[in-house]
Parts: sequence; structure tokens; C-alpha cells
Amino acid sequence: MRILLVEDDVRLAETLAEALTDQRYVVDIATNGEAGWDHVTVLDYDLLLLDVMLPELDGISLCQRLRTHGYTLPILMLTACDTINDEINGLDVGADDYVIKPIDLQKLFARIRALLRRASQTASPALEWGKLHLNPSTCEVRYGQNPIHLTPKEYSLLELLLHNGRRVLSRSVMLEHVWSLESPPEEHTVKVHIRGLRQKLKAAGAPEDLIETVHSRGYRLNQLDCQMDPVSG
Repeated sequence: MRILLVEDDVRLAETLAEALTDQRYVVDIATNGEAGWDHVTVLDYDLLLLDVMLPELDGISLCQRLRTHGYTLPILMLTACDTINDEINGLDVGADDYVIKPIDLQKLFARIRALLRRASQTASPALEWGKLHLNPSTCEVRYGQNPIHLTPKEYSLLELLLHNGRRVLSRSVMLEHVWSLESPPEEHTVKVHIRGLRQKLKAAGAPEDLIETVHSRGYRLNQLDCQMDPVSG
């Protein structure tokens, strides 16, 4: 899941981004409303965390512009102004929810999970491939009955592979979806994380080639003996 955080307080933005990354989200940061608009028009985000008081274009105006142009991603407003008028204005222009600063992280995480569940149009939140099971709602991964403990990047890579099944994903595509715009690594980094992911899957009982390398093209999940399509959540 990819989140855009639009917040002009750099220290707060970095703190929130680190906390959200620990929750298995990929986070990009914009420090003004116009930059936030540019991000949304270039990349597909699952959710927008939007401060109300922003330079160049305030959060209320950005929210209104996004809705006017047909963007339907969930928008969670952040503000230090604990007044009913601010809340009404945000909701009236299309925001989905509202959080008051100083931010309680556990409450923020719960609001984000609720908005993402609401935005999901599928019947089940689970992603499955044979005995491999990933639950985005709880960030739990298991193979059969064996739990698998993954790093945030390993988790995001596996989630991306499960969403795409037999579709080949290049390293550049994986970088785009799993790493933030602020810290894109070299493509070799993907290979290193895939190796670690394979080792953990194997230790839990999965076949060594569950994640298949397609020469010169990228990676995909290997064909199952009894094909089961991934269930998207």
C-alpha cells in the first residue's frame, strides 16, 4: 500500500513516514499543496494524508481540486485546529476522515486501516497463492500453519507479487511500487530482498522456486500444481 503524506512540518513528516513504514506502508512526502498535487497526478496512491495548513496550496483547496478532477482515493485530513468549522470544511470538500494534532499514532493507524478497508471493493482482504497466505488487515503472513516474519520491504514485495500472480514484474517496477520516491535504491537491492524473502519462505516449508526468476525480465510467482488465482484485498 502506498501513501502520500502532504505535510510542511519536515520533522513531523519524517516521524510519521518512519512510523508508517514500520506498519508496512510505502510513504512519499510532499511539503506543500502544489507538490502534493504533482505527486498524485504521477503515481497511484492508496491513501492521502493531508495537512490543512500548507504553503502554496492549502489542504482544503487541494482536497477540493482532487475531487473536482475525479480522484477518489481516501483522504485523511491532519490539522492542529480543533474547531468544528475546520472539520466541516474538510468533509464538505470531500475528505473521508479527520485527525487532530498532536497525532496519536495508534488512532491514526486505525483510521488508515478503516479507510483502506472501506476503499477495497473485493470480497476478501486475504491474498493467497496455494498454501501461502497474506492478510493485509493484520500484516500477517504464513505458509500453511507456519507464520513468516518479514521485514517491511520483504512484506511489500510479497504483497506486490501476490497481487500480480503470474505477471512478470521487473526490478524497476518493484522499485517504483515498494520504495519511496525520496530514497530509491539501485535495482540490485531488489535482488537482495528477493533472496531474503525466498529464504524465509523456504524455512516455512514453501518450495525453493515459489518466487520464479524470469531471465532478463524479472520475477513472478511460480505456477501451482492446482492453479489458484490470488484473491486481492
